[in-house]
Amino acid sequence: MNKKKLFSGIGAGVLSLSLLLTGCGNADKGSSNESSKGNVTIDVFQFKVEFKKQFETVAKKYEQEHKGVKINITTVGGGEDYGAALKSKFASGKEPAIYNIGGPQDVEDWQKKLADLSDTEASKAALKGTLDGVSKDGKILGLPYNQEGYGLIYNKAVFEKAGIDAKSIKSYADLEKAVKTLDSKKKELGLEAVFALPGKETWVTGLHLSNAFLAPEFDNNVLNAYNAKKVDFKYGDAFKKVLDLQNDYSVQPTVSLDYSKQVEELFSLQKVALIQQGNWVYGSIEGIDKEFAQKGIGILPIPVEGYKEDAIPVGIPMYWGVNSNKDKATVAESKKFLDWLYTSDEGKAAVINDFKFIPAYDGFDASKISDPLSKEIYQYAQDGKTIGWTFMGYPTGWGQNELGVQIQKYLSKEAKWEDVVKATQAAWEKSRNK
Repeated sequence: MNKKKLFSGIGAGVLSLSLLLTGCGNADKGSSNESSKGNVTIDVFQFKVEFKKQFETVAKKYEQEHKGVKINITTVGGGEDYGAALKSKFASGKEPAIYNIGGPQDVEDWQKKLADLSDTEASKAALKGTLDGVSKDGKILGLPYNQEGYGLIYNKAVFEKAGIDAKSIKSYADLEKAVKTLDSKKKELGLEAVFALPGKETWVTGLHLSNAFLAPEFDNNVLNAYNAKKVDFKYGDAFKKVLDLQNDYSVQPTVSLDYSKQVEELFSLQKVALIQQGNWVYGSIEGIDKEFAQKGIGILPIPVEGYKEDAIPVGIPMYWGVNSNKDKATVAESKKFLDWLYTSDEGKAAVINDFKFIPAYDGFDASKISDPLSKEIYQYAQDGKTIGWTFMGYPTGWGQNELGVQIQKYLSKEAKWEDVVKATQAAWEKSRNK
């Protein structure tokens, strides 16, 4: 299948936002199999906990084949604030060679510490539109991790036992009806609740859930969000309805529920029927119940009333950036490693088979995508049933520290929805009109 078709089906603006990935930039292009001259240490500081072990294994393999190169990987993510951790890492004086950024706002914030990746093979292979949000002044400052999508992951057996045809759920009304049916039968279905809403995780609510309802007002374009002086919450009522539905039918209290409990305990052990997450959770579920992961889960849309009710957000979650403050040899070897990862046969095999990524680059065989969630997300994109990823265009810290925190107050009944909207609108305008 043509990967360019996947990206074009989503729209160039949709996936253009995320973090930075780094490519290969020395003049010795195509020589990633040659051994390094001298000893170089590449410190990688990255956010994706889901592929930590697999990434470390691949890095060791790379070291064995590239004598003189040492790769140290530090992973900070999950319940931790990667952005804050990255700032602390730089402030400590122990600056990484490779790190993650998330689109145009991060490009602005980190521009003085980002190397130009225009000369990498990976940048040339990146799917059309994926580099828009990380390009500035003629330079490519980040390389995409992968493509991801998220929605409402569901337990197929529970739905079937409850007499619900998941494929027929194409609107908010359909979803609400299904949730109420599941709730009425939760004892016989062995459920603690229908949902597990991790209100403790401000990225789940303030970034991912909000994106589904804010992206449409920015025409699914991260750069539009980045340049916007205000946010209107045009689909704010639809946002509230989906948030309320998850909260009202969730294991309680939601503000104490974190990612680990949501994914690994409640959903993977089949104590809830639905969770809002993306294809990145597949590895965690498979590690707990392989058969359930392979045959028992699917993904439903996040319905945005008044816009699209049968679509899921699909985009680039993060990019790799290379630290321009490092010496030339370290920068060159960092680029070479990233090029190897996304353009060599060995690297590409790891990306598809070990990392379980949906590639954001040409040269991959999409038919080899192995896990069911990624396959469904790929199909949504092929069908054009997607919503853009614009949350990387939010003002710095706004999604988690402003909107996410305000949503926690709302879930705790310490604030009304109108208060959430007004407070976060004011915070957006203040940030953008400094």
